[in-house]
Amino acid sequence: MESSLSRSSRTARPAASIPEPAGAPEELLPRRRPAQERSRRKFEAILSASRNLLVDEGFESFTCEEVAQRAGVPIGTLYQFFANKYVIVCELDRQDLVAVQRELAAFATEVPALEWPELLNRFLDHLANLWLRDPSRRAVWLAVQSTPATRTTAVIYERTLAQQVSSVIEPLFPTAGPEYNQKIAEVCVHMVYSMLNFAVRDGQSHPEAVVELKRMLGAYLKSTEREMRHRLRST
Repeated sequence: MESSLSRSSRTARPAASIPEPAGAPEELLPRRRPAQERSRRKFEAILSASRNLLVDEGFESFTCEEVAQRAGVPIGTLYQFFANKYVIVCELDRQDLVAVQRELAAFATEVPALEWPELLNRFLDHLANLWLRDPSRRAVWLAVQSTPATRTTAVIYERTLAQQVSSVIEPLFPTAGPEYNQKIAEVCVHMVYSMLNFAVRDGQSHPEAVVELKRMLGAYLKSTEREMRHRLRST
């Protein structure tokens, strides 16, 4: 019997759009975002210095005063943008989210395809290399786990990414429905983030963790696809 994936692969789909975080009430956001070039440079300098400080000292020793000093801006300028260090790390997490969304959008142009497991493995290898080359990604991820408010913001961002993943994997599960597709996508996003950060837990590459991630994620998606086909035949 022809699979739902092979039937869907005949229809071209546009590249997935990149959604922005929604600004929910629980979300920790900057006080303002700069509009002028000079202010944007200061804003980016603060974020860049924050990344470096997280990698060098960790979140417990992270202070706004040290960030301002490293960024070469007055502390008052920093507070014009960020109320505290928790907002800063959430903005760094948002930056990382947008970067992953762009990477996913590029790969999404190749989906659906019969060789989707190979595409999935390529994408996971690509993300693993990004995490290994940039230790700040794990530092940011650890920082946003530190308080209920930062964790809530991180969950909002993961769900935003999952919305995009849901549209990418939809051809695999055409009968699943939007809510179930979203749940599948959220499981995938959480699994990928957790395992990627585990794979670079001590600043070293642990390729065996990436191999296990591929195995788990591939098995989960294949099993879910089989279940959807079985439900379709049973109706």
